Amino acid sequence: MPAFAEALAGPDSVYSVELRPPRAELSAAAGIDAWIDTYHAVRRLVRHGHHVCLTDSAVGAQEEDNLRHLVLNLGDDVPRDHVVPFLTSKHSLEYCLSYADRAQMHGFPSLVVLGGDKTIGTPRCVEHAWELRAAIRHRQPSLVLGGWANPHGDPARQVSYLQDDDFTGEYFLTQVATHHQAGAVEAFLSEAARRGVTLPGVFGVFYYRSARRRTLDMLAGFMPVPVDALVEEFGAGASPETVCARTIRTLKAAGVKHFYISNLPLTGTDAVLHRILDEAHR
Repeated sequence: MPAFAEALAGPDSVYSVELRPPRAELSAAAGIDAWIDTYHAVRRLVRHGHHVCLTDSAVGAQEEDNLRHLVLNLGDDVPRDHVVPFLTSKHSLEYCLSYADRAQMHGFPSLVVLGGDKTIGTPRCVEHAWELRAAIRHRQPSLVLGGWANPHGDPARQVSYLQDDDFTGEYFLTQVATHHQAGAVEAFLSEAARRGVTLPGVFGVFYYRSARRRTLDMLAGFMPVPVDALVEEFGAGASPETVCARTIRTLKAAGVKHFYISNLPLTGTDAVLHRILDEAHR
């Protein structure tokens, strides 16, 4: 299987998985158990042909140092070019640059560098993520960097960010979207095509495990969630796998080629993913 950036440039669709490292406030025993589950999930996913992204300070929560645990736990079982760590600017600049040094030293060829949520948690060390990517590129020019786009934002502005000379990246990931929000994705894709964007994009799909309104309302504080539509869909009998598969199928029909699936369970991750993909491709 090719490295992540190479796969994105290839002819086939990429279905990667985004996992969250254990939260930093877990007890030592709970943290060890969570990392064991994460390690097994990463190994099984890669063995079955998927790339894995590990988040950093997702939704503002302080998470364990994903790179340190990857180095300690993966050993030689998992090729490093199949795993893509995320780095947000919600650390000191010294930490972020040291993180890039460690990634390069330990053989991780690519990083996704994001700004991070401004409304919660540790403040950013830079105002915009491109500033951190530029600093990393200056320090570690061999690293392949990924950026970010939001298909729910103004399409012209989002495409301008991708085409700016300061973007400093070879690909981009997007905010998650569902089939209920396909119109926004189509508008973004149309604008990107009109203006000749050639960067490969990896579009986020969230695995909603239930339609508990309290959970959906909480998630809506961090990302666009079509709460009423999801409640109705689950209420009509749709399973979490069916809802996720509908999103992949709808976005693919709109022109999306590559995906990352977020919020999959840590146990049985590969089995859940393959049920989703099997249904999405029927």
